[in-house]
Amino acid sequence: MNINATGLDFCDLNEALRQSRGSCTITHCLGQRFLAAGISDKTVTVSGIPGNALGAYLNGAKIEVMGNAQDAVGDTMNDGTIVIHGNVGDAAGYAMRGGHIYVRGNAGYRAGIHMKAYKQKQPALVIGGKAGSFLGEYQAGGTIIVLGLTDNDKPIVGNFPSTGMHGGKMFLRSDCKGIKFPDQVHTHLADKAELEEIDHFLRHFCSYFDMDIKELLDSPYTVVMPDSRNPYRQMYVAN
Repeated sequence: MNINATGLDFCDLNEALRQSRGSCTITHCLGQRFLAAGISDKTVTVSGIPGNALGAYLNGAKIEVMGNAQDAVGDTMNDGTIVIHGNVGDAAGYAMRGGHIYVRGNAGYRAGIHMKAYKQKQPALVIGGKAGSFLGEYQAGGTIIVLGLTDNDKPIVGNFPSTGMHGGKMFLRSDCKGIKFPDQVHTHLADKAELEEIDHFLRHFCSYFDMDIKELLDSPYTVVMPDSRNPYRQMYVAN
């Protein structure tokens, strides 16, 4: 089914999407919020720029955006896949508790903030470009991967990465020299076993964006993990 979003507010557009069956293509999207919120049984392709909270509470559907997306992509998503062929705004993956988000370009501030995991729910956020400040703020679980493929002189992450991190893992395709991390985390270069942990995410990234995995493995990866002694872990993570 094809839906032309021209002139539709977000309520009407989402109602049309809910009434569709199976695969759906949305064209001329222009800032409509909450697109595909809570959907579990569809494949949605979006042409244009969706507004804030794309795929919020997503519960198993696949969303593919052929350009950029705004803030809070995948807000509190539970399951499914979101693929962004451009850049995303701030707070991508906010409090996501399952599913996967793949971003071809850059991410704004606070990507992966409050990401969490529970039993079989192991969310992942893969950013192909670079990430802004406060990446993984208060991360409690899941995996964040930043590949740094953007061709500019900025560091792979902005200021204050991993602030309050108390669970999960972060993989940064860089030796991260000159990047200051908080005392609550420790960093080291990834070994072969740790790279194998993220191999399937890298292969999916290459499949979505037509890239060669050899290019993604031509640089060292820095692993960021919380210090088990830090006060945030003691407060929020059960032993």
